[in-house]
Amino acid sequence: MIKRLWLTGYRAYELNVYQKNDPKLTIIKYSLKKALTAYLDDGLTWLITGGQLGTEQWGVTVATALKETYPELKIAVMLPFQNFGQQWNENNQAQLAQILTQADFVGYVSKQGYQNPSQLRNYQTFMGQHTDGALMLYDPESPGKASYDYQYITEQLATTDYPLQLIDFYQLQDEAENYQNEQAGDF
Repeated sequence: MIKRLWLTGYRAYELNVYQKNDPKLTIIKYSLKKALTAYLDDGLTWLITGGQLGTEQWGVTVATALKETYPELKIAVMLPFQNFGQQWNENNQAQLAQILTQADFVGYVSKQGYQNPSQLRNYQTFMGQHTDGALMLYDPESPGKASYDYQYITEQLATTDYPLQLIDFYQLQDEAENYQNEQAGDF
């Protein structure tokens, strides 16, 4: 049973999603909602994610909406280092600030500002040690920044009982068809 789930995946720019009304985002959030609902029905209590623009922030938004039906759900946003997102433009910094207000817990793996890549590796280790499994919006055939997390999970955690669920591009296509059928009243 997965009580604490690590959610990560593509950044928004890797999927060419820049607007809140992008049709791709509708399908991504629909897919995340379906996956998270299945975990919640099986006893999930904590969604633990980062603050990256894209999957992680979308996941917080979806999970926040799911709290109406699943009030036991808690959301933790763990940032890899102090001042995370400081180099982002004003709009993206405001988005991060909004996401942090939706979380039940916000923490930093490193109490220092960014110094070197070892902080990102420490972040992966922390996430792997403090979660029971991972959900990734990621397709190994189309690598992106999330490939580092995918590689960590498949290499470092493969020898443990650490389940990884991928939402890949094939599944997104299937979910787009399901969504269209739902909207048309075919279900």
